[in-house]
Amino acid sequence: MESQFVSNVRKTAENSFDSGLYCAESVVLALAGAQGVESDLLPRIATGFCSGMGRTRGTCGAVSGAIMGISLALGRSEADESVQPSYTAVNRLIREFEQAFGARDCHVLLGCDIATPEGKSMFREKGLSKRCTEFTGKAAEIAARIIYELNEDAGSAATP
Repeated sequence: MESQFVSNVRKTAENSFDSGLYCAESVVLALAGAQGVESDLLPRIATGFCSGMGRTRGTCGAVSGAIMGISLALGRSEADESVQPSYTAVNRLIREFEQAFGARDCHVLLGCDIATPEGKSMFREKGLSKRCTEFTGKAAEIAARIIYELNEDAGSAATP
């Protein structure tokens, strides 16, 4: 069952990205949807995280979207609740993403700065959006696997 859940989340994220949403938007929507959460607010809250934090050369938006999806599943809603489940999962996500791609920052992953005219040109000429689809799918996949495993380990009735 895990492989089907994880595969569906990855495909949903990749399809969303390929249809015009950006990385963070696609990943958070896929992870939220898999958890039964739907809201028009989800892509909106993720938009500024896309393209390496609004084209500032920061963390890949796919990673940011995955962090939001993990927090949706494992985050806290009360001050006296522990942050540790979410933090542990986020650390694992980042470690696994960096192992897969060698970095987590957008400009390093793409080999160009998409905030510059030269970088935008390189992005188009080299068809780097295909790489972004890959980053989007992999971040969603890693997060989905983490969420699934942690919910299963906890014996949660809320297991996706």
